[in-house]
Amino acid sequence: MARDVEKYIHDLLQKKGAIQMTLIDPQKTEVGECTAIAVEAEKAGTSAIMVGGSTLASNSDLDDVVRDIKEKVEVPVILFPNNVSGVSRYADAIWFMTLLNSGSSYYHFDVQALTAPLVKRLGIETLPMGYIIIGDGGAAGYIGQARGIPYDHPELALGYSLAAEILGMRFVYLEAGSGAKAPVPPKMIALVKKYLDVPLIVGGGVRSGESAKVAVKAGADIIVTGTLVEETERVRESIREIVSSIET
Repeated sequence: MARDVEKYIHDLLQKKGAIQMTLIDPQKTEVGECTAIAVEAEKAGTSAIMVGGSTLASNSDLDDVVRDIKEKVEVPVILFPNNVSGVSRYADAIWFMTLLNSGSSYYHFDVQALTAPLVKRLGIETLPMGYIIIGDGGAAGYIGQARGIPYDHPELALGYSLAAEILGMRFVYLEAGSGAKAPVPPKMIALVKKYLDVPLIVGGGVRSGESAKVAVKAGADIIVTGTLVEETERVRESIREIVSSIET
């Protein structure tokens, strides 16, 4: 029986206060290594495995990775798509997201219109998300043609976040980008969380338990780490440090 991933997330947030998810990019990592990372992350206490990346172009590669991970882990596997190629029938759910501060209509709604019939046909659970690029946003900002929100203008992030909530999106993601030199500022997180009623996801530049703790203390509900697991051979220890620092 298919699991209700959205309920799973809310139940964990109610129980733990904040959770961590691990992002794996099949474009950067071979299938076996992706699965090994997922297994180690699960052992360390990650709450879900997100699969996707800004430059992912091969649907078959994505299918291979998601299918292999699903055979080895129990936590949900959630798609983090960059385009139509980011959809796999084997995943538990998909972040069905709009890049709110993109300068291109393609990332506002066109790609969603192209993807929706496939997602509907495959019966993948959708998690509607407002996706907001902070700073230059790395590859995500470049590919998504984003007008990145300056770090010193948290009021702009608040405006986009509340617009997402009012439009009916059930999650908001503040994204500093893969390999960001600095994470989303605590002041920005705090302002958004003060007025937002849906779960707030924060990612980009979070490489330690301390930086994750700072983000959660400011108001982040979900911490996403990706580059960290790509750059270390100590995946389990690195994820465990973050998980133990944020969960109550």
